[in-house]
Amino acid sequence: MKKVEKILFPIDFAENFETLLPWVSTFAEKFGATVYVLFVAQDLADFTAFHVPHGNIKAFQDEVLQAAQQKMSAVAQEYFKAIPKVETLVMSGLPADKIVEVANQKGVDLIVMGTHGRKGLEHAIFGSICEKVIRKASCPVLAINPAKA
Repeated sequence: MKKVEKILFPIDFAENFETLLPWVSTFAEKFGATVYVLFVAQDLADFTAFHVPHGNIKAFQDEVLQAAQQKMSAVAQEYFKAIPKVETLVMSGLPADKIVEVANQKGVDLIVMGTHGRKGLEHAIFGSICEKVIRKASCPVLAINPAKA
């Protein structure tokens, strides 16, 4: 049987990640795995096509990351206390790229993530972070629709 020693669980605070917790905790318990909970804030420097002074973007990005770190601390205390080995990570960048980068850096064996279920024009414009991760990841990705978890 394949061992799963490290699990990456990317979350978006706006989504209902709690419905995926039974999946994550089951794998973590079964294999004694470390769970890396990751939140990636979109890097606002990517939006430099319109004029906003760089200092303003940097200050706002710092505020976003600080708020995300506080939120992650609260989320970890509330939702992940039953999982013995948990590490939380807050980063900025392109979400799909950062997820794959962290998975590679940490030597992750499994990524468990939710899908948004975007369709039509919304999917064409925003794409799917989950699809990009599935295509680029060097480990298996368990993609779960939170509404059906």
